[in-house]
Amino acid sequence: MALTVEERLLAAEEAVRQLRESLAGVGVTLPSLRVDTLTAAGALPLVELGRCNLDTALRLAAVLEGAR
Repeated sequence: MALTVEERLLAAEEAVRQLRESLAGVGVTLPSLRVDTLTAAGALPLVELGRCNLDTALRLAAVLEGAR
């Protein structure tokens, strides 16, 4: 059974919440992290990771490198 638009939007919002919490757990904050409003009502809502400053980008890269 296919998900409704509302269910897809709720799933995208939950993914953003989980990602925000996981990133916060390793000291990384992406201030623009959100569900993309242009795709929110579509079949495949996107998660907007947004823009961040250099320090945040370097911390995120370090976390990802450590996870490898």
